[in-house]
Amino acid sequence: MPSAIAVKDLVKKFAETTAVDGLSFSVERGEIFGLVGPDGAGKTTTMRMLVGVMSPSSGTAEVAGFDVVRQAEEIKKRIGYMSQKFSLYGELTVQENLDFFADLYLVPPHEKVERQKRLLQFSKLGPFVDRQARHLSGGMKQKLGLSCALIHTPEILFLDEPTTGVDPVSRRELWEIVYDLLEEHVTVFVSTPYMDEAERCSRVAFIHQGKILALDDPKQLKSSGNREVFEVKIKNPRQWREGLEGLPGLLELEIFGDKLHLSFSKGTMEEKGLGVLLSGRGATADSVRRIVPSLEDLFISLVKNQAANG
Repeated sequence: MPSAIAVKDLVKKFAETTAVDGLSFSVERGEIFGLVGPDGAGKTTTMRMLVGVMSPSSGTAEVAGFDVVRQAEEIKKRIGYMSQKFSLYGELTVQENLDFFADLYLVPPHEKVERQKRLLQFSKLGPFVDRQARHLSGGMKQKLGLSCALIHTPEILFLDEPTTGVDPVSRRELWEIVYDLLEEHVTVFVSTPYMDEAERCSRVAFIHQGKILALDDPKQLKSSGNREVFEVKIKNPRQWREGLEGLPGLLELEIFGDKLHLSFSKGTMEEKGLGVLLSGRGATADSVRRIVPSLEDLFISLVKNQAANG
């Protein structure tokens, strides 16, 4: 069986700007694949090409076995797409929005009622079927948008930053819905700027300035590389940042709340030795410990390497 999504050398240019720069990857059926990066990295442009609403400048992509340029209409029958600003109709109720999208996707009348019932249960929107969409909270709007994107039971679901601006409880509930979809063999392609959400994916691709910097499952990504990260808890970490940047062998230094993360080449530093170095600079740490690099640590490192290598 072919991959759910297959992308090769995909490029999108806007005048002199290259928004997507030679992407190549595949997404297997039944997995959650995350495209992870900051605003302006090329996530939305990539997704819009994959769902057939924007043509690539060059390269190829297939979704559900169909070419995104020549067979875009076939793709649209088989996917659900929730954009950053999902097109709900604010003056329509929850029920009326579901009815509208069911009719739009030509869901047979004998299936529509059962699907809507299941989605309302999924999204916990059952008690709000008569409320106008414009009067829903941000999280409820996102859950309604997701339900509308699922009304025709798509093979592949595309979610473009679905939890941006959503409260923590609604974020968790949205992800619970996504996990439930895996049991129904739906493939999920999600873009997000949040590293904690990247941890929830089967595999992730880090994207920055239109290029993929790394692609693997989150555990493998964190264990890859030739560096070790030490967490230093210290008073006034911002005050010490400049003074510690010249430590021997230091690759990177980043602030995480009330802590510093210091990266060294693997095998070149120990907790005790780092404590001695810090004391020599007049910095008394409350604690020094070796930690597993986070995805954020890794992403920052990859971005810096990209910048250094041009």
